[in-house]
Amino acid sequence: MTSTRKPGPFGRTLCAMITPFTASGALDLHGAQQLAAHLVAEGCDGLVLNGTTGESPTTTDEEKARLITAVREAVGDRASLVAGVGTSDTRHTVELALAAGKAGADGVLVVTPYYSRPPQEAVAAHFLEVADASELPVMLYDIPGRTGTRIEPDTMIRLAGHPRIVAVKDCSYDFLGTLKVLERTELAYYAGCDEHVLALYAVGAAGCVSTVANAAPAHIAAVLAAYAAGDTARAAGLQLAVTPLTEAMMGAGLPGTVTAKALLARLGLPAGPVRAPLLPAGPETADGLLARYEALPAL
Repeated sequence: MTSTRKPGPFGRTLCAMITPFTASGALDLHGAQQLAAHLVAEGCDGLVLNGTTGESPTTTDEEKARLITAVREAVGDRASLVAGVGTSDTRHTVELALAAGKAGADGVLVVTPYYSRPPQEAVAAHFLEVADASELPVMLYDIPGRTGTRIEPDTMIRLAGHPRIVAVKDCSYDFLGTLKVLERTELAYYAGCDEHVLALYAVGAAGCVSTVANAAPAHIAAVLAAYAAGDTARAAGLQLAVTPLTEAMMGAGLPGTVTAKALLARLGLPAGPVRAPLLPAGPETADGLLARYEALPAL
């Protein structure tokens, strides 16, 4: 039996897209357009630009806007574009949200302010100010392992009352807290950890924002499509089959940006170098990533 769940506001299979650079480290807009078109053709109905995997800490505001415009030109209306705009400064975040709208984004991804570790009242005020200022729908990004601050479930429930706060990218590693918010709100949850794609979808999430989808978009899309079609055994099998690649990309001690770019380069897709302070993956790591990719089952 097929699923009758309400579709998510930004699609189902979103890729946290890397930002391609040229060999000299400049923004590669042509490469970004090629990669975006490839990802959409392989099953992604949404792309998250300028996020963590997109190296947002080391791209300028101008580069961020140019990337959104270029990718919009490449994919048209075939995929939603969600722009990462989160910073540790509320005023700057608002500026980026407004610029993302002008550049062609369909929504904004706003991470918890980091480093300053604001208390929950300040966290809520930050998100509400961004949502009030922007006309775009907002996806909250809960990733305390990076920011140092959780969006507590009670705070999430409160924020769900804002008409433009519509979704969550969940990297909380708190499944019980996530279930609490899912049960009490209409927020569309997206699994931000690739190992949770199927588990979260099975309890009512809208889909995923996947880093592994940079290299294996069709396989990530197939996991969710199989479950939605009622073939839970196939969905589970596909999730398990992609686990070795997920572990190699996300659990081997290197940032997903580094591993994704190393694997994309081996696959002949636009990627380019990472920007400092990140360092590129070594040849042995790239070889291992390629081996895990080549072991994926045919679809």
